[in-house]
Amino acid sequence: MDLDVLNMFVIAGGTLAIPILAFVASFLLWPSALIRIYYWYWRRALGMQVRYANYDDYQFCYSYRGRPGYRPSILMLHGFSAHKDMWLSIVKFLPKNLHLVCVDMPGHEGTTRSDLDDYSISGQAKRIHQFVECIKLNRRPFHLVGTSMGGNVAGVYAAQYPEDICSLTLICPAGLPSTTDSKFIKQLRELQESKRIDRIPLIPSTPEEMADMLKLCSYVRFKVPQQILQGLVDVRIPHNEFYRKLFLEIVDEKSRHSLHENMNKIKAPTQVIWGKQDQVLDVSGASVLASAIPDCHVYILENCGHSVVVERPRKTANLILEFLALLHSIDNNKKQA
Repeated sequence: MDLDVLNMFVIAGGTLAIPILAFVASFLLWPSALIRIYYWYWRRALGMQVRYANYDDYQFCYSYRGRPGYRPSILMLHGFSAHKDMWLSIVKFLPKNLHLVCVDMPGHEGTTRSDLDDYSISGQAKRIHQFVECIKLNRRPFHLVGTSMGGNVAGVYAAQYPEDICSLTLICPAGLPSTTDSKFIKQLRELQESKRIDRIPLIPSTPEEMADMLKLCSYVRFKVPQQILQGLVDVRIPHNEFYRKLFLEIVDEKSRHSLHENMNKIKAPTQVIWGKQDQVLDVSGASVLASAIPDCHVYILENCGHSVVVERPRKTANLILEFLALLHSIDNNKKQA
């Protein structure tokens, strides 16, 4: 073989080997870095841009796509110990011309974390209102979406700032009493009785605990490699002390039933989406909301757990779009009448 040709193959092989080795090294040695790169790539691929907004000395981190238009903007509030990127699986199935905003909740990811902050549900709703005013999102009423803890905050926000929103989607929201104890609530009671409340199932500190949390939150069984589980834990461990403090705050009497205490004040058209096999927050909460909120549309998803956003992203995106289209049609009919 010609020496130049041989050199070309060696160079080409070396060029290909470097990124492959880098990927393997990242996967084996720094799985948490790989997870961060994954989210960064996904944001880029979906056209989501990260920005910061400041309210006095408080900083909010958020991602957005599109510009405000004739259709309502959509603000998305994530759940406990998550971050703005959890919405990417749904963003994928939403039109690119919709104005979407996903914010890191108080104390999470890129948003300010302070020991002096009020992390009660009401306190978080006030912070989100500050964010909305910062980016002038409430120039026109917007559609608010919240899941789990974020659903609790979204419901309280809708009750306390009704002029800001035109409609509301609550996905497996917290903040409601339940006639049936979920598996998670039973686990909490057992831990409380054995005085092991530091072992909160939603705050894993080992790959095994992370696997248990995924099983608790999902009906669909995802087979997650050990290295990825380790990466997911590594990303969370530096924040676990904050998560424990936050968890105790939101299950305190002041916040535990915040949505229930405010649901009668919600006047905006409301959509409730819930996984039928939710083991964290029992699906019976959907009927509680339906009986209290006028014009409430309830959708129970079969073969789906608490992680609706991850398990059924296409269905959830379609339900939100159908709900918005229905409201738009009703508004048009009212104007023509």
